[in-house]
Amino acid sequence: MAWILLVGAALVSWLLAGRLRQYALARGMVDAPSPRSSHDVGTPRGGGGAIVVAAWGAFAWYAWSGDSNALPPAVLAGGLLVAVVGFVDDHRPLSPIFRLVCHFAAAMLAVYGFGSVGFGIAGDVAAVVYIAWMINLTNFMDGIDGLAGSQAVTVCGAAAVLSTLAVSGNGLWQEPGVLAAAAAGFLAWNWPPARVFMGDVGSGFIGFMVAVFSLLAAAVAPELGWSWIILSAVSIADASVALLRRAARRDQLFKPHRTHAHQHLAQAWASHRSVTLLVVAINLLWLTPVAFLVVTLRLGIVAGLLLAYVPVVIGAVLLGAGAERAQQ
Repeated sequence: MAWILLVGAALVSWLLAGRLRQYALARGMVDAPSPRSSHDVGTPRGGGGAIVVAAWGAFAWYAWSGDSNALPPAVLAGGLLVAVVGFVDDHRPLSPIFRLVCHFAAAMLAVYGFGSVGFGIAGDVAAVVYIAWMINLTNFMDGIDGLAGSQAVTVCGAAAVLSTLAVSGNGLWQEPGVLAAAAAGFLAWNWPPARVFMGDVGSGFIGFMVAVFSLLAAAVAPELGWSWIILSAVSIADASVALLRRAARRDQLFKPHRTHAHQHLAQAWASHRSVTLLVVAINLLWLTPVAFLVVTLRLGIVAGLLLAYVPVVIGAVLLGAGAERAQQ
């Protein structure tokens, strides 16, 4: 049944993304090119709703069927809240503060659903902040064609495989696998040149679920939880370096911009596809092997984090993450 859900999630996402593209065009939900965007042509947004429907539906089925690895109802509610807020924002921009409040509310629902993360009040607070940050950084990384979708496929797919190595015979891989499959279905429409953008509805949901999956994995085996952080190094490093540098300049942090490393590189190379393929290669050829060594206990967690993050942080800094560049 698990494999049927994987195939079904990919197929539903692919079919629905096309429908949502038509819906967005009919409603005038089109992102026009601007000095703050990385695109040259107007493109409909909100196609990431297909990922939400396909993946959340499978998650709900697992919960209804009584699967031992099913997500708690409060976690499902939190994911739905993030998606609904993103869906509304894709139609009509909401206040950044309102969105952030909703993201923290969703994060608190998730932690409540876990029944604490096992480190007391301080750990629960840290988990809430972490989930809210992952929601937003995934939205930040949805800056060029195919990138956020490819990140979801490679990170969740690799984590699903690694979970089978860490916990033999456990179904911990199923729901990350479903999210990877749903993202793959959508990616058929979002691969450069994109025919539809993911939008906040998809990026926020993916960020929420990746954070949730990493915390649930950590509860099973600490090294498995950290493997998610290692696999997500490109997104976390790029978004964090950009935010810190903009904060140091006292920029308006909620103001749209294109100062992420991946956006600078896409501008320099005049190619979204090349940058997205580079990130996929980094994930598969560098970060996945490092995560594998950590999960199989052949490398310590601290050493693994350093191996993963030092190169990508240096790369983000050298590429000017957070720095304004003259527009061409």
